[in-house]
Amino acid sequence: MTPSPSRTSDHRRAVLISAAGTVLVTAYAALAALQILVLNPLAAAPGIDLNQIHADMAAVGESLNAPVAVGVLGLGIGLAILLFVLIAVRRDVTRTAAMFGYLVLLAFGAPAYFIASFGAGMGLADTYMIGGADYSPWALPLYLTSLLALLAALTLGAVDLTRRHRRMTPPIAT
Repeated sequence: MTPSPSRTSDHRRAVLISAAGTVLVTAYAALAALQILVLNPLAAAPGIDLNQIHADMAAVGESLNAPVAVGVLGLGIGLAILLFVLIAVRRDVTRTAAMFGYLVLLAFGAPAYFIASFGAGMGLADTYMIGGADYSPWALPLYLTSLLALLAALTLGAVDLTRRHRRMTPPIAT
């Protein structure tokens, strides 16, 4: 049985959405890695170059924990790629489902960023006797993106459920 033209068109759109979603998740992870490994250390220790920050941290037995940061953030990229492949292979995935999946991945970017950055922040705090929070303002766009993605996913889910409910509910006879 061949799919209808509208179903094929909907599948193509779902694949395009998933391609864009994969790019967005990858960009999010790249900015998060840049924030953890470069921007925040430079902001936390103003006037000290990155090589010196690494040397200072190593001298007290600390590091930016790059493998952990890259591993945690890479997991998000891996999930985005997996979702892309699943959407490309399955013909029954709708545009709404594809969009919802990537919005959820972006929403989970904030907790992933927090986990990925925790060791680096504590290492900076222990090395320079400062707080372990973000010093660079570039964490804010990450958190804001995740918040907006969460709100969009909730809205999209509510709208989709309402549409499905209306389609399934028979009209009331008068």
